[in-house]
Amino acid sequence: MNPLSNGIGDRYHRETAYSREALTKANPAPLPAAEPFTCYADAELKIPLPDDLRFPPADFWSVIAARRSHRDFTNDTISFEDLCLLLFAVQGVTAKHRQYLFRTIPSAGALYPIETYVVPHRVMTLDPGVYHLNVLHHCIELLHRGSHASELADAALGQTMAAEAAVAFVWTAVINRSKWKYRERAYRYLYMDAGHIGQNLYLAATSLGLGCCTIGAFYDDDVNRILGVDGMRETAVYLGVVGSRRR
Repeated sequence: MNPLSNGIGDRYHRETAYSREALTKANPAPLPAAEPFTCYADAELKIPLPDDLRFPPADFWSVIAARRSHRDFTNDTISFEDLCLLLFAVQGVTAKHRQYLFRTIPSAGALYPIETYVVPHRVMTLDPGVYHLNVLHHCIELLHRGSHASELADAALGQTMAAEAAVAFVWTAVINRSKWKYRERAYRYLYMDAGHIGQNLYLAATSLGLGCCTIGAFYDDDVNRILGVDGMRETAVYLGVVGSRRR
């Protein structure tokens, strides 16, 4: 056997593979479902997001062609309106049906296990801190005040763009929101969902003339601590930064 195919990742991939035989077996006992939305009732401040966003014109194919990862940012501030457009791109609600709020990105089973946190460094009218995007109530919630720029860069393995960009995004996965339905295979879908979100951030930033870069390398426990999540029920899976890029 190839010694390179014995790691935990290889075993996970094999053991979560679907087969016709496995899918016809009796379903195991159900797991309790997680709450479909995360809301911080004790948040210090809740800032409503606009319902009447003005979408600037952009040619779709030109945006696709221009998309790049930008890691070198100026000290310019971005507008709150631009932040709202970015938030709409990654988790905006586009339709409602029964208990579902369909978003700008696809999600396995329409379960949307990915939560969006915002760490603004230089956003007009928005104080530095850690904010959570409350999709259900269409607002951002202030969880912790103060600058986390250097702390976040250190947690991202020293990648200074996490501090130098105008705003950082952190995406977490609420594991059981998908796992109750998809069991161990849910982890595959969590990362797919995060990937869809990351690409939407890239395209929205590009259309606004801003630079963007996503980040997959970070110290998990450190990022979880910055957000205040437990790393088990909910854990960081992806980061992204946006700002004015150096020409």
